[in-house]
Amino acid sequence: MVDPAGIFIGKGENPVSLALALANRHGLIAGATGTGKTVTLQILAEGFSAAGVPVFAADVKGDLSGIALAGAEKPFLTERAHKIGLDPYVLEPHPAIFWDVFGKQGHPIRATVSEMGPLLLARLLDLNDVQEGVLNIAFRVADDEGLLLLDLKDLRAILAFLAENADQVKARYGNVSPNTVGAIQRGLLVLENQGGDAFFGEPALDLVDFMTTDAAGRGAINILAADSLMSNPRVYATFLLWMMSELFERLPEAGDLDKPKLVFFFDEAHLLFNDAPKALLEKITQVVRLIRSKGVGIYFITQNPQDVPEIVLSQLGNRIQHALRAYTPREQKAVRVAAESFRANPSFKTEDAITEMGIGEALVSTLQKGGVPSIVERTLVRPPSGRMGPLSEDERKAVIESSPFKGKYDEVLDRESAHEVLNGQREVETPPPVRRAETRSGGIDWGARPAPRPAPRDDGGSSVPRAGSVRDRLPEAQPKKEEGGGWLSDIFGGGGGRRQSVGEAAVKSAARSVGSSLGREISRSILGGILGGRKR
Repeated sequence: MVDPAGIFIGKGENPVSLALALANRHGLIAGATGTGKTVTLQILAEGFSAAGVPVFAADVKGDLSGIALAGAEKPFLTERAHKIGLDPYVLEPHPAIFWDVFGKQGHPIRATVSEMGPLLLARLLDLNDVQEGVLNIAFRVADDEGLLLLDLKDLRAILAFLAENADQVKARYGNVSPNTVGAIQRGLLVLENQGGDAFFGEPALDLVDFMTTDAAGRGAINILAADSLMSNPRVYATFLLWMMSELFERLPEAGDLDKPKLVFFFDEAHLLFNDAPKALLEKITQVVRLIRSKGVGIYFITQNPQDVPEIVLSQLGNRIQHALRAYTPREQKAVRVAAESFRANPSFKTEDAITEMGIGEALVSTLQKGGVPSIVERTLVRPPSGRMGPLSEDERKAVIESSPFKGKYDEVLDRESAHEVLNGQREVETPPPVRRAETRSGGIDWGARPAPRPAPRDDGGSSVPRAGSVRDRLPEAQPKKEEGGGWLSDIFGGGGGRRQSVGEAAVKSAARSVGSSLGREISRSILGGILGGRKR
C-alpha cells in the first residue's frame, strides 16, 4: 500500500503519495482555519523524516511540537488508519529539535547584520527609498573600511558616524542627511523594543545544523516557535526570507536527486508577500524558482491560494487543498481559482468538493513521473504517528535538554566590531582607567574576545557569507583603494600610507594611549621640578 519511494498521504479512490524524487518541486497546503492543515503538515514532516530528509517547520500555534512524542491511541484515528489501509499503524516519537529567535522555547537563532544585508533590513525596518539608500551607504562604508557589522549596536555606531561626518561621506558616496539617519535609528529603536535585537549577534546560526539526521538515519525535524514572532509579522516574514536566501547562496547545485536535502514548511505564508516592495518580491520569486535545483523543497501553508502571488503559485507543483468556505463573492472567487489549479477528475466537480469536504479531507494532486500533475483525488488524510497537539512546558524542556545542539548557541558572543572600533577611536585621548566590555546580558566580560571564525566554504570552494564584514557578501562592489589610505583613516588621524586593518588600528590605539599617559607623567615631573625650584 505505501510507496517506498514516496510519502503516503491518504486514500481516495486510489492511494495518494508524494514522490520523494519530485518533492523539491515545492508545494502548497491551503484551507480554512480548523480544516486539518496542521495535521497534513505533520504527516508530511513525519514522512520526510522517516525517509532521512531533514525538515524545518515554523510552528505558529505550538500544535506541531507534539511530533516529538508518540501519539496516543484513539478510536477515531485507529478507525481511519484501518479505513485507508494503513497497516501497521505505528505510534512513535520523531527526532525534533526546537528553535526560538528569543531563546525561550528552544535554541536561539541569530544572524549578523552583515548576513541580513541592506535589502532585508530595509524591509524589516519599513524604510522608504531614501532611507534604504542611506542604509546601503552605511554597509558600503563598513565594507570599504573593514568594520564588522554583527549586531544592532554596530549598525547604530556606523549610522552615528555617518551623521557626524556627513560632508566627508557626501563627497564619496552621496548625500547623507542627519534627519534620514535619525529616522533609521528610530526604526532600530522600535525593533529593539520589540525584542528584534535578540536576532542579531553571534554565534550566528550555521544552517548546516538544520540538515542533520539521528542515529537511525531519520531526518531531524527542526521546529521554530513562531507564536511570539506573530506579534510582529514583518520580523517573521523577513526571518523566513533570510533563511531561504542564505540557503540559496550557500548550497551547491545538486541536480536531480532521489530525495531532497532539506524541506521547509512556512506557515502563514501570506505574511511573506503582504505589502512587499517589488525588489523583495523579485528576490522571493528568484529563490523559489532556483533553490529546487539545490535539493531544497519549500511548502507554503496558508488559508487561501490567492494569498500567494501567481508567479510564485505557478512554481508549486504539489498541491493539497483543504475545505474553503464560500459565502461572499471574494470567497467564491477563491474557490474557483483553487479548483482551476487542479487537473480535473471526471468523477466529481472540483469546485463543489472544495466547499463540501469535512475535517481531515483534502483534494490532493502531486507530481508524477515526468513532472506531470496527477488527477486530483478527494483524499482521506492518514492519521499521524506522533502526538496531535502541543507539548507541555516540562516536556519541551526535556526535549531541549537532550538536543545535540545544547550549549552551542546558548551564550552570546560579543567580539570587536564596528561599535568597539569607532567608539574606541573617539576615546583614545582620554581612555578610562580600566576598559571593560559589557556583555549583552549586562554583566562584565573580563576575558579576551574570541578570535574571528574562518568563513566556511561550500563544495565549490567559494566563501560562504558568515559573521563578518559585508566584503564577504559583495566582493565585486569593492572600489580600488588608492595608496594614500582610506578616507575614514584620515578622519581618525591615520595619515597617509595603506589603510589600517582592524587589528592594526587596535594596536596603534593602545600605543597612543600608553604614549599619552607616559607623556603626561614626564610633563608632570618636569613641571614639578621647575615649580619646586622656584619655591626654594
